Amino acid sequence: MNKIKVFLEMIKFEHSIFALPFAYMGAILASIALNDSLPSWSDIGWITLAMVGARSAAMGLNRLIDAAIDAENPRTALRAIPAGLLSKKEVLIFIVISFVLLFYAASRLNPLCVWMLPVAVFFLTFYSYTKRFTWLCHVVLGLTIGLGPLGGWIAVTGAFDLIGLVLYATVAFWTAGFDILYACQDTEFDREKGLHSIPSRFGVARALLIARGFHVVTAAGLVAVWWMADLNWIYLIGLAIAYVVLFYEHALVKPNDLSRINTAFMTMNGILSMVMFTFTLIDVAVL
Repeated sequence: MNKIKVFLEMIKFEHSIFALPFAYMGAILASIALNDSLPSWSDIGWITLAMVGARSAAMGLNRLIDAAIDAENPRTALRAIPAGLLSKKEVLIFIVISFVLLFYAASRLNPLCVWMLPVAVFFLTFYSYTKRFTWLCHVVLGLTIGLGPLGGWIAVTGAFDLIGLVLYATVAFWTAGFDILYACQDTEFDREKGLHSIPSRFGVARALLIARGFHVVTAAGLVAVWWMADLNWIYLIGLAIAYVVLFYEHALVKPNDLSRINTAFMTMNGILSMVMFTFTLIDVAVL
C-alpha cells in the first residue's frame, strides 16, 4: 500500500482533475454533434482508461527523464526517484504498463484513435526534454494536455472536426498559461542550471502577463465552442464562473508574492475544468 501511495504521489493522480473533465467535454460535444445523444458508458469507460494510461505514462516519463534535475532542485528533491522511494527500473516498468493501458483502451474505441497513438506517444515523451532547449516548453505541454479533449472527440466520432480542434487549442492555451504560473517558482533555479522557461527568459512580471494573454485566448476559445456547438444559456453560466475563476487565479499571483501559487495552480484550475464539464453536460442533457 505504501508503494501504491508513492506511485500515486509521483504521478500527482489528483491533478487528473485538470484534463479528464475536458476529455469528457470533448466526448459529450462530439456525441451531440454526431447523433444528438450523450456518449455511451462504454465510450466513457475506455476514454477514462486511455486518459489514465496516457497521463500516468507522461508523469512517469517526466519524473524519470528529470530525475537528476529534480535531485538538485530543493523544491523537487523529495520526489520519489531522487528521494530513493522508487527505483528507475520500477518507474520504467510503470511507464510500460501505462502505455499498454493506453494502447488497449484506444484499440477498443476506433481505428483513428489507434492511428493517433504515435502522435500521443511523441508529445508525452518529447515534452520532458523541451525545457532543456526552449522557453516554449509550456506551449508544448499545452499541446500535449490538449490531446485529452481532442482524443475524447475522436473517440466518439472517429474523425476530426473544427469544434474538436478549437477545444484542443483552447485547452492548450489554458494549460500553457497555468504552467507558466507554476514555473515562476523555479525562475532562479532554471537560470542557474541553464534550463529554459518563460519566467527564466522574460522574468516573473512579464511571464505573468504572458500567462494572462494565454488565458484571454482560452476565454475566447470557450466562447467559440459555445457558438460553434450551438450550446445554450446554461453553458454560458458555466462560462461566466470560469471567467471569474481565471480572474481570481491571476489575482492570487503577483511578481513579488508567489506564496499562493499552489492555490492558483491546483485549486483554481481544478474548479475551472469541473465547472466547464458540469455546465456543458447539464446544457446538452437538459436543453
